[in-house]
Amino acid sequence: MNKKTNTILFMLGATVLNIVLMIVIFILLFWLYGRFIASSVSPQLTSYVMIGIFIGSIALTYFIYHRLVKWMSNKWNLDDFFDPIFKRRGKPR
Repeated sequence: MNKKTNTILFMLGATVLNIVLMIVIFILLFWLYGRFIASSVSPQLTSYVMIGIFIGSIALTYFIYHRLVKWMSNKWNLDDFFDPIFKRRGKPR
């Protein structure tokens, strides 16, 4: 396979991993909320807590995904196998 194919397959796999990771983190945070905090929070506040859990799962997913890709890139030197996604442009005329 060439570098463009490797890049496309990696991006597709990374996107699926990112979505699955976000769903798992959201379910885990929702379970922790329901198990330990829900009984002490008023029902009116629950909607705001759910928004916070959703935003927290996105932030935590980004943090984990960023660290994982950085670790993989350093461990296996992925620059040799992938095409750059954003290419540098020449000077404008």
